[in-house]
Amino acid sequence: MKLFFKEHFLLILIQFIQFSLIFSIYWLDGYRELKPALYGVFLGFFVLGCYLFYQYYSHRQFYGRLSQPLESLDKSFQGTEQTPVSEALKALLKEQYRHYQRQIKKLESAQEEHLKFMDHWVHQMKTPLSVIELSAQNLDEPDSSNIREESDRMKTGLNTVLYMARLRSIEQDFHIKPVHLSKIIHEVNGEYKRFYIRNKVYPKLQIEKELTVESDEKWIFFMLTQLINNAVKYSEGKSNHILLFLYEKENEAILEVTDYGVGIPNTDLKRVFTPFFTGENGRKFRESTGMGLSLTKEAAEHLGHRIEFDSTVGEGTTFRIIFSETQNLTAPK
Repeated sequence: MKLFFKEHFLLILIQFIQFSLIFSIYWLDGYRELKPALYGVFLGFFVLGCYLFYQYYSHRQFYGRLSQPLESLDKSFQGTEQTPVSEALKALLKEQYRHYQRQIKKLESAQEEHLKFMDHWVHQMKTPLSVIELSAQNLDEPDSSNIREESDRMKTGLNTVLYMARLRSIEQDFHIKPVHLSKIIHEVNGEYKRFYIRNKVYPKLQIEKELTVESDEKWIFFMLTQLINNAVKYSEGKSNHILLFLYEKENEAILEVTDYGVGIPNTDLKRVFTPFFTGENGRKFRESTGMGLSLTKEAAEHLGHRIEFDSTVGEGTTFRIIFSETQNLTAPK
């Protein structure tokens, strides 16, 4: 109704001006009989009212459709009255819908090709990295350690790129099964043994209770490596150990990674999970990309887990992966 009156407001205003002019002309010409004049004005407005009523009644669905937002693109095909304007709008929306569908298919196809290329490229790069590592074993120190350190950094970066690409199609990359969290922790520590030694920061493991959750082992491994990477990196010069703590609280499994390093400045706390945000610490530690925590949080949300953290400047940071009570919590046999 509101849209209808907005559209016909000018017509109603013109009618008022027209009747006012006619009435003024007769009045200035000396005509003083008001009743016939008012009757004529009444008839004019009566005809106008009938016309407006007919217009609204015959187009009410059309105006109602224009006044309500679309809940989905499919709703754009919803029919209205069989009037020329309604049919023209319907044809326009159909053509627009087909146009957007074509554009979306092109973008999806391009994205799929890009993901395939990234996946293939990362796997190709791992082969020469392995060769470099094998070659470094035949070198004397410190050359051997330096080369392996750089190759480990490259491998970490490649894995981040690979998981970033996979995250865009994570629904097809899930493999949910019972996962022993303590086993994952030991595997990550084994994988990062050289990383700990190189940075002179070592893990302290505290397992309060053996826990198994329903999740994806590969993605939990990735999330834990990202948290450990940050914990070791930001412990530099402040502490020689980090704490990995696994426990159960209120029917939720909680995996904590705590460092005793520089901590996160208060100004950066709200943007910790923002993609590519490195913050104040990122300017001090040049290897920061700003993607690790963002990918970790996104992966956790897809898996139905939560990420929380506490941090105090100069004292350290604790990140928690919380496996919801809706998960199946059991002790491994």
